[in-house]
Amino acid sequence: MAQTTIVINDDSAVQNSIQIKDEAAKYSAGILKKYLDKSFSNPFLLETESLNSNATIHLSITNPKNKKEKNNFTIRSDNKDIFLEASNEKFLRYAVYTLLEQWGFRKFTATAFFYPKLSELIYPKNSVKTYRPSFDYRALYYPDAFDSDFREWHKLDWHPNDFSVWGHSFNTLLPAKDYFKSNPEYYAFSDGERRSESLCMTNDNALALVVKKMKECISDNPNASFISVSQNDESIYCECDGCKLQNRKHGGPQGSLYYFLNKIAGYFPQNKIATLAYQHTFSAPINLKIEPNIYTFLCPIDLNRGKVIEKDDSNETFLKTIEEWQKATANLYLWDYTVQFSNYLSPFPNIHTFSDNYNFFKKNNVKGLFVQGYADVPGDFSELRQYILAKLLWDDNVDVNKTTADFLKGFYGSAEPFIAEYLNQLTQNQKQSHRNLDIYSGPIQKRNTFLSADAMHQYDMLIDKAAAAVREDATLSLRVKKLRLALEFVYFEQSKFYGLEKHGMFKLDNDGRKVVEQGLTERVKDFANTCTVLGIYELSEEGISPNTYYENWLAISKSVVHHLGEKLEVKHLSSPSADYSGKGNYSLVDGIKGHNDHNINWTGWYGNNPEIEIISNRLDFNCLKINFLDNQRNWIFTPKSLKVFGYIENNWVLINEVKASNLVENYEVKSNQIVVSDSKLTGLEKIKIVVENQDDLPTWRYRKNKKPMVMIDEIEFYKN
Repeated sequence: MAQTTIVINDDSAVQNSIQIKDEAAKYSAGILKKYLDKSFSNPFLLETESLNSNATIHLSITNPKNKKEKNNFTIRSDNKDIFLEASNEKFLRYAVYTLLEQWGFRKFTATAFFYPKLSELIYPKNSVKTYRPSFDYRALYYPDAFDSDFREWHKLDWHPNDFSVWGHSFNTLLPAKDYFKSNPEYYAFSDGERRSESLCMTNDNALALVVKKMKECISDNPNASFISVSQNDESIYCECDGCKLQNRKHGGPQGSLYYFLNKIAGYFPQNKIATLAYQHTFSAPINLKIEPNIYTFLCPIDLNRGKVIEKDDSNETFLKTIEEWQKATANLYLWDYTVQFSNYLSPFPNIHTFSDNYNFFKKNNVKGLFVQGYADVPGDFSELRQYILAKLLWDDNVDVNKTTADFLKGFYGSAEPFIAEYLNQLTQNQKQSHRNLDIYSGPIQKRNTFLSADAMHQYDMLIDKAAAAVREDATLSLRVKKLRLALEFVYFEQSKFYGLEKHGMFKLDNDGRKVVEQGLTERVKDFANTCTVLGIYELSEEGISPNTYYENWLAISKSVVHHLGEKLEVKHLSSPSADYSGKGNYSLVDGIKGHNDHNINWTGWYGNNPEIEIISNRLDFNCLKINFLDNQRNWIFTPKSLKVFGYIENNWVLINEVKASNLVENYEVKSNQIVVSDSKLTGLEKIKIVVENQDDLPTWRYRKNKKPMVMIDEIEFYKN
């Protein structure tokens, strides 16, 4: 029976060779030789093409017949030889890496390789396959994508090289600090005044200055293909008469944006003008032809990340939106948010959605993606996430289950079955919860779903088994320890929330004082140290470092108070936000003060005024201390005023009123206390606290359709 495969043997009696037609293929051939020589004891000969050789691999640069053939490569064979052909050097290198992967070589991360020890290389005879990427542009914002060799192996683009200006760019192209004071008409007219957060899309002088700045940026970055002309990360847009007219004609605020972009595109016909379809510009413009050199990044930031897009009933609007964008432009790109930005180490079970979602993007003519992950921070399962996403960016039909199994075995060794089961349990628990998975959520919000105490116990046992399986291997042990960090982080966060309850960080000592559970602070310190060793220099998008996290833990440990009102009955007469209701009514008087994380212990009222009734049971006290969170970055402000009423002879009687200081722009997160001292407080059956929230957002934190929040914890009772 005729042999159907080419066999290249590791035989010292035979000289295997890699042959090139010209110098352009030499670098790629050198890469192939470098890797094959690690698996063969008999090195390959690298030579210029000749007719007399054994088991030859040929590399060549071809002249494409049309533009479509520029972004592909072919691997073919005859009865004896293998041929790698591409139209340029980059895609010839891609062919090399593809062939190496077929022979079992792996680049799991920038530093984790697998070189198989081989006695022979096998390839089918008389075969031909041309490889084309599923997406024209493939940028991955994960730690190892910062490494050029990792990007090359996984066929990735790199936006810092490809864009002369990136992302939200209005403030770069027309800086408010330079022009707003002298020329406010260049900027957005909103709510009756000019605002610096955005530009006027119909002001010709503003347009001219933007074009001038763009020319400078393009000149400074001649190798960049794109330049971003995109709204700032704000909700403001111009509503002057000219912009209003364009918005009415073209379907909304995106109308004036694309009117502006079309004008810019005419100045730069050879450049790719990128922009973001984000917030108020999310929908496609109508009755307007978008110029062919404009590239739109659709930014679906609000999607539920726990379900496949097409299988989530809540995505009906998004499905219509992406359909409209297909009609509006041939250059539809997408910004994919793939991690939890508020907690880089919190488990985020969305990997099971990647394959179906990328099939969906491909089917809907998305031509390129920017996949936002943890940037250069190695967050939870960052290695697996970036590996799978890189594979899908090149081939959206890749078998993700097979790829995942291959990665887990190669990267975690004998720990693989336990980590695979850990991943499976995370995924199944999230699916069964039927709750949204949000990129700005965390362990507190998921304490009753996939991060419940019972689920955490199961995960913990699996990671114990994984650690035991690789305890003799220092490298693999450290990789498993990184997974343990995620469970530790969840436990610490939830323990702060639970306080004195089961699973809480505090207990009562023999004297009735609140103290931290034994050994817990040492665990937090070890967590912070391990994060530092692993290069996890921040734990969230907001930039908190592991060391600061530990310092905050120490501060929280000391934030307990002992006051007369602990465990009094509390009633919310006005409803707090469902997302920020603390542990219920009693969390306002549990003796544990909120620190600077608004997710823990604080109770928040969004756009309404807190009214709180406390059954004081004729308590002998004359001083109240009410603590408020000031976190302006997250639109949490101290109140305008506070009133305390006493229930006297079946009527509410005003006891005291405090007017708060005027708001001042300040982005330090801190707790502010209002003290009410009055002898009339003593002996009351019950009291009522009425807090006046801010009427509107201050100008420096204004965002359209957003309201101010006021947050309270703790309400303390004392006798002075």
